[in-house]
Amino acid sequence: KFILLGITDTPWAQAPLFGLFLLIYIVTLAGNMGLMVLVWVAPSLHTPMYFFLAHFSLADVCYSTVISPRMLTDLLAGDKTISWAGCVAQFHLFALFVTAECCLLAAMAYDRHVAICHPLRYVLLVSPRACWHLVACSYLVASLSALLYTGCTFGGSFCGPRRVDHFFCDASPVLRLACAHTRGRELAILGLASANGLATSAAILLSYGRILRAVLGMRSAPSRAGAFRTCASHLASVAVFYGSLFFMYLQPASWHGGQDKVASVFYTVVSPMLNPFIYSLRNTEVRAALGKCRRRMLNL
Repeated sequence: KFILLGITDTPWAQAPLFGLFLLIYIVTLAGNMGLMVLVWVAPSLHTPMYFFLAHFSLADVCYSTVISPRMLTDLLAGDKTISWAGCVAQFHLFALFVTAECCLLAAMAYDRHVAICHPLRYVLLVSPRACWHLVACSYLVASLSALLYTGCTFGGSFCGPRRVDHFFCDASPVLRLACAHTRGRELAILGLASANGLATSAAILLSYGRILRAVLGMRSAPSRAGAFRTCASHLASVAVFYGSLFFMYLQPASWHGGQDKVASVFYTVVSPMLNPFIYSLRNTEVRAALGKCRRRMLNL
């Protein structure tokens, strides 16, 4: 068994943190599940863009649920032990859904690129069949990557202290408890994280580079404003998600320190809560669909 040390060992801070993170988790579930239901019931949102967004919200709910309930329990419970199998399962599911989100963000960038740069071929290039293929490929890549991450992290033997200096089973704090040298496994994890992060971010940057060139070539100012408004929400999600993720995983294990918990809280707890607001508050289509659903419910 391992012992998760949690966010803090200060007794007076645990109850306020429990209340704060419980509220964040409830808002995360309500926001993301509400967005999924809205995309499902509103005909105006039955488009590839919102199809990908619904799956992105599903991944947010899943990996937030992998982390938050256990973290909330540990803030109040005296027993913070977690079994080896539970630790492996938590890390594996976390790695799977985080990698899937990276791939889904790249798929959403491709969708925006085709919509703006090739509007006449949009129905052909981003057909429902193509959308399902992109989502399936995202989860396939995520599943294979999660297996490799998990194998590198838990493949060796563990001895000595069982205390994981984190609030969930992440690669770096778990590898510190390994018996043998972990330099090779650390480099493998860094290389795989770099490949996944840089490949998906390169696809996003390439898509938006072409979008920018196409938008600047538009003669109509309202058309340019509409194109930028369409991409603003996605760019905000990319900045929030990749900023904290790159800080955590694209650095050697020896550089990790106390600030890791702050960065981890941001992308595991706060980021899933922000995404529904990013995509709804500044999105006229989502607000219009929400207004129609509200009026329909009032009429009923």
